[in-house]
This record gives sequence, structure tokens and C-alpha cells, in this order.
Amino acid sequence: MLQRYFQKGSIEAGCDEAGRGCLAGPVVAAAVILPASFSHPLLNDSKQLSESQRESLVPVIHESAIAWATALCTPEEIDRINILKASILAMHRSLDKLRTSPEAILVDGNKFVPYREIPFYCMIKGDATYMSIAAASVLAKTTRDKYMELLHRDFPHYNWKQNKGYPTKDHRRAIVEWGSTEHHRKSFRLLNPQQQLEFN
Repeated sequence: MLQRYFQKGSIEAGCDEAGRGCLAGPVVAAAVILPASFSHPLLNDSKQLSESQRESLVPVIHESAIAWATALCTPEEIDRINILKASILAMHRSLDKLRTSPEAILVDGNKFVPYREIPFYCMIKGDATYMSIAAASVLAKTTRDKYMELLHRDFPHYNWKQNKGYPTKDHRRAIVEWGSTEHHRKSFRLLNPQQQLEFN
């Protein structure tokens, strides 16, 4: 059972991101403030849920949250400032869009940059511990997946509808055959020499 809050009586925003390990597409972050009384038996770390389970949770989170928002950093931004900084920047952007200002920020992972002097707490496996972070993980993941499915329509060779930009074998094979696109992260190793030989 996930915990409802870290500190009782505090307005806490859970933050998480999706897409850090991808070769293509943006990194997407979400911030969610849930009521202290919120509970849902299905809510968990988005990686532990099926696609249909995540999708079923989205309207529940939207309707139940005190505030929620998603934001992204583009591949160009990722290449310019690096993926860690881009992930944190996307989280800051999602916090910027909240209609209620949090009194504390719960962040999945172990790295963050101070935001508006609001206290923050980095939580390893926070998305499997706190409901607000789990809700953020669901919104970040579903938002990014839909984004990659839209890109797939114009770039079907890379099978982003299925792999969502992650470094699967079919994605790497498509890069060998078709080259990279403007949606690929040029600072990432899209292929290594061994894989290039393997696919030739």
C-alpha cells in the first residue's frame, strides 16, 4: 500500500519523469498534488502497471488531484544541457504549471535542483512509495507514450508506437537502415560499432 503523504498536513507535489533512457523523443515530467485522503487500489509505480491500467488511472488522477501538470524538454534541449539537467528542468516546468503552489516537493530519484525555495525530498523508488509520485509517474509515462505514438505516424520505420523511443533492437536496426531523425538525441550513443556490424 502506497503512503498518502511524507509529512502530514503539508501540501506535497509528487514529481517524476519518463523517457530518460530513450534514444528519441522528449523527456516528460509530471507534478501532482493529491488530497491527503486520496486512495486507489491500482495506483503504483507506472513501470509496474500495464498500459491499460495506466490509461484507466489518468482520468482518476485528473479528477481527484488538487493540481496536476505535465511538461517536457525536447531532444535539442537534452543534447544541449544533458539528460539529467533536462529531466530536472522538465520537472521544474511541470511545477510552474500547477495552479496550487506546493509546500514541499517529493521527487523520484536522488537528484534535484532547488525550486523556488520550496523544500524538496529525493526519494529512491519514490514512485513505489508515495501516491503523489506514483500519480506523477503515471501521467508522465502516458503523456510521453501518446507523444511518441503521434510521432510514429510520420516516422513508422522506427516503430515508436511500440518501443516509444527506447533502445530496442528494432529501433537500433532502423537507425542503421534509415539514419537518425530530428527527434533522435544526438548526444546519445545511437549505435555502437559492434551493433552496427551486427545489423549490416
